[in-house]
Amino acid sequence: MTATGPRNAPDAPDATHVVNVVDVVDVTDVVDVVDVVTLGESMVAFQPSRPGRLADVPSFDRGIGGAESNVACALAAAGHTARWVGRVGKDGFGDHLVETVGSYGVDVSRVRRDPDRPTGVYFRTAGDRAGDSHEVAYYRAGSAASAMSVETVGLDAVRAGRILHLTGITAALSADCLGLLRELTVARPGRPLVSFDVNHRPRLWTDGDGPRILRELARGADLVFVGEDEAADVWGLDGVHAVRAAIPEPEVLVVKQGADGATLFHGGHALHVPAPRVDVVAAVGAGDAFAAGFLSATLRGLPARDRLRHGHLTAAAALTVPGDLAVPPTRDHADRLAALDDTAWGRLRLGPGWTQAPAAPEEVRTP
Repeated sequence: MTATGPRNAPDAPDATHVVNVVDVVDVTDVVDVVDVVTLGESMVAFQPSRPGRLADVPSFDRGIGGAESNVACALAAAGHTARWVGRVGKDGFGDHLVETVGSYGVDVSRVRRDPDRPTGVYFRTAGDRAGDSHEVAYYRAGSAASAMSVETVGLDAVRAGRILHLTGITAALSADCLGLLRELTVARPGRPLVSFDVNHRPRLWTDGDGPRILRELARGADLVFVGEDEAADVWGLDGVHAVRAAIPEPEVLVVKQGADGATLFHGGHALHVPAPRVDVVAAVGAGDAFAAGFLSATLRGLPARDRLRHGHLTAAAALTVPGDLAVPPTRDHADRLAALDDTAWGRLRLGPGWTQAPAAPEEVRTP
């Protein structure tokens, strides 16, 4: 077995036989093994009480935000065992983060508390993150999470999962954080399946090394998520096949294409699955939710098409609420929708409250 592919991989892989996590690593002799471990910074997020510039918003509602903890929360809500490993300040905001993430059923026992560094916070406007009017003010420099390193994080707990999910955000926080991600993406026998979401944040990369480092980390992972537009911005790549050519090493590469869907590459094969139409409330948290839905389906050994569809459905849950985190559809509900034929899937439209709606003909409707 190698870290870049499953044991007993088929001689001629196709897009319907995607690497199963149960084939990748035997961790039955490791204590406290969970389905998924995520590692990264989570922050307290302040969301505006009304639309407008940050300068004009009179009050904010407190929530949490963090790519890796978002994935852990969504997976726990979907019935999986998940652990978030991070570092927060020994302060009230740190208390809030640990308590809130833990309330989703996530194991937070390995979150370290730093008495000398604060928990990161950020404020954002209500608009689409991709829009020109969107504002985000981060207060994370010197945060507790930036002190994560090989020495300050319990590596045994990080590796005690069937899947280890990482993102490029962590690599940008500090040199120590980058060293930690390099250690975790080194190909070695017995490591868990390593999932990596590129998650490029330009303002975090001040030295111009971001594109090179993110590609390096992606090439060391088993499963990679990246947006098509993101790959164009970071690496100047045009189209999904150019992305695969630039990152050929991962067993599975998922290129997200927004409202157009997503394309999965496995071996020399590609599979595109369109996204359902969604009445978007806020375009935040969708990428993390997509990763969680895809990983959930991967843990269950579902076929490639259904893994992508579950990613789309979990993303749709996030897109139809104002915050980063949303209650995912029940497993039965999501399975019914993922099993629709192509025609019915193409008619599917999801709006606010859809995850709580009864399973009925209304699941599939036209505008």
